[in-house]
Amino acid sequence: MRPESNDHLDQHFQLETNASLLRNKEATKVLFISLIAMLATAIIQVVLWTYSGSVALLADTIHNFGDALTSIPLWIAFFLSRRPPTKRFTYGMGRSEDLAGLFIIAVILGSAGVAGYQSVMRFFNPIEGGNLWVTAAAALIGFAGNETVAIYRIRMGRKIGSAALIADGQHARMDGVTSLAVLIGVVGIWAGFPLLDPIVGIVITVLILFIAKDSAKLIFTQMLDGIEPETVERINHTALQVSGVNTVSDVKARWCGHEIKTELNITVDSELSVAEGHEIAKEVIHALIHEIEHLGEAHVHVDPFEEEGSIFHSHSMLNRGIPLKGSDIRALGEGDNK
Repeated sequence: MRPESNDHLDQHFQLETNASLLRNKEATKVLFISLIAMLATAIIQVVLWTYSGSVALLADTIHNFGDALTSIPLWIAFFLSRRPPTKRFTYGMGRSEDLAGLFIIAVILGSAGVAGYQSVMRFFNPIEGGNLWVTAAAALIGFAGNETVAIYRIRMGRKIGSAALIADGQHARMDGVTSLAVLIGVVGIWAGFPLLDPIVGIVITVLILFIAKDSAKLIFTQMLDGIEPETVERINHTALQVSGVNTVSDVKARWCGHEIKTELNITVDSELSVAEGHEIAKEVIHALIHEIEHLGEAHVHVDPFEEEGSIFHSHSMLNRGIPLKGSDIRALGEGDNK
């Protein structure tokens, strides 16, 4: 139920729409700043590589250049999610963020593969011993640059509710840890134990796989319309506190990009007019706007108190043409299942 006649509530929806656009602009700004930071880090590493000649540092630098480009599909996703709904995409294109998230997960898995391969190869070809100070400095810069970007992306991703941006931040963190592995390899050479580098590299590979698992779980949960149970409970509790609402049922909510869309049924006294029930629904939406962070859309269906829940609106009910209750409903359900 989208309010159209209540100026105060319409203003709240306009404010929520503006907040959504602001979150999208913030996400785009995050991508731009972090892309510049990643490219600057990689360029500094290139300069230092020319002095060190380290193959490991070269591989890490190329890796950082390539991974900086993961910002591009995510930026495209944020751009598409701003587009209004169309006749074909009636819910908008917020799901494009999930597709970008899948791409990032694939890149993280690729990073694990590269790290694992390099670690195995270094068992046979340990890191070279020339210009170790330069190699160590470049590795530190790579770690610092990636970790700074990771903190920024993850923090902003949580702020705006973007799982894809959080996953990209986790990806940057793994790149930083990979750079740190180069530094550990240098320390191993100084300590007379060059095999420390590949051993740590294998450990890091396993760590990257665990991070990929956690990021993939977050992305796939949203793609399958999953949401935190606490959010559903808050929606139910908030609606139930509104004056005139007798019961709340069939609460559904899902993430679409970095917004939450929800729908629910409420019951009101059957003596109320349609207009009065409509006003109560508006107040429910009003309350949800204040209490549910990242709420982008809310649909509230109003039933008379005696006819509660989705069972009343089932095809079987409509075909019978009469409202059934109690044992009649159970018997009807058993008949439909046969």
